[in-house]
Amino acid sequence: MSIKSDRWIRRMAQEHGMIEPFEAGQVRENGTGRIVSYGTSSYGYDVRCAAEFKVFTNINSAVVDPKAFDENSFVDKQGEVCIIPPNSFALARTVEYFRIPRNVLTICLGKSTYARCGIIVNVTPLEPEWEGHVTLEFSNTTPLPAKIYVNEGVAQMLFFESDEECELSYRDRDGKYQGQVGVTLPRA
Repeated sequence: MSIKSDRWIRRMAQEHGMIEPFEAGQVRENGTGRIVSYGTSSYGYDVRCAAEFKVFTNINSAVVDPKAFDENSFVDKQGEVCIIPPNSFALARTVEYFRIPRNVLTICLGKSTYARCGIIVNVTPLEPEWEGHVTLEFSNTTPLPAKIYVNEGVAQMLFFESDEECELSYRDRDGKYQGQVGVTLPRA
């Protein structure tokens, strides 16, 4: 298994629609000035956060249960930024839609700009032949409110290609998060 370079990422995005929309280079500025970068990097792809969020709230004193998740545990927010309360978290999604090839495993890591502010990004691996918008979890580990910027880089995807295809892909298993769009809550 080998990590894939910027050339491979550009080819897979352009020829096979692996990432849509796709930015072939690294974007560091927009019309208003410097931003947290996104796009193709040396050995990965920096994804952006879309403008829809589900911010965790405990106003209903719910228990977080992955087998019986209560949607009332979140407040829906939209906008150019999202403020995450202290010691809380929010769900969001990537701007980009992914189609992972059958012989590729994708790992997501948070960007250092957010990590150095106490904001942790968590995403499970994107398995072979998974597709959809990636649901992002932002954990605010600080005692202060934390800000997430929309349409700017929040995490980096790393692509690992195997020398053989897997026997059973996510699509073959009819995975429960296949083809997800929008912010997707836990499914039992």
